[in-house]
Amino acid sequence: MRTLILVPALLLAASPAFAAGGPFFSLKNTDFVVLLAFLLFIGVLFYFKVPGMIGGLLDKRADTIRGELEEARALREEAQTLLASYERKQKEVQEQADRIIAQAKDEAATAAEQAKADLQKSIARRIAAAEDQIASAEAAAIKEVRDRAVVIAIGAARDVIAKQMTAADGNKLIEDGIDVVDAKLH
Repeated sequence: MRTLILVPALLLAASPAFAAGGPFFSLKNTDFVVLLAFLLFIGVLFYFKVPGMIGGLLDKRADTIRGELEEARALREEAQTLLASYERKQKEVQEQADRIIAQAKDEAATAAEQAKADLQKSIARRIAAAEDQIASAEAAAIKEVRDRAVVIAIGAARDVIAKQMTAADGNKLIEDGIDVVDAKLH
C-alpha cells in the first residue's frame, strides 16, 4: 500500500525532469538516470524491509518511552502517597505536641494552685502556731501573775495573822489541821 502511494509521489516529484530537452527515457539523460537510481534505491529499501525495521525501531522506542512514562507516573503517585503520609504524620505529631503543651500548661496550673493551697495551709498553720504560742505565753503570764498574787496574798495574810494571832490560837489551828488531815487520810 505504501508502495502504491510512494511511486506516484516520486513520479510527480520527478516532473521537473520532463522539462529537460530531448528524449526522457534515454540513458544519456541524467535526470532519467537519477530517477532510475532513486527508484532502485527505494526498491532496495523496500526489498530489505527497511521501512518495517524503521517502523519496528520507532515502535520499540515508543514502547520504551511509554514504559518510562508509566514508571514515571507510578513513581509520581508513590511520591504523592509518601508526601501525603508525611503530611499526615506531621499533622499528627503537631497535634500530639499541642496536646502535650496543653497538658503541661494544665499540670503547671494545677501545680501552681496546689502550691498556693499548700502555702495558704502553711501560713494558716504558722498563724495557728503563733496564736498558740501567744495564748500559751499569755496563760503563762496570767499564771505567773496569779502565782505571784497568791504568794503576795499569802505573805500578807501571814503577816496579818501573825500580828493578830496569839500562841494559843496558833497551837489550836495546828491541832485542827492535823485532825482534818487525819480524818481525810483515814
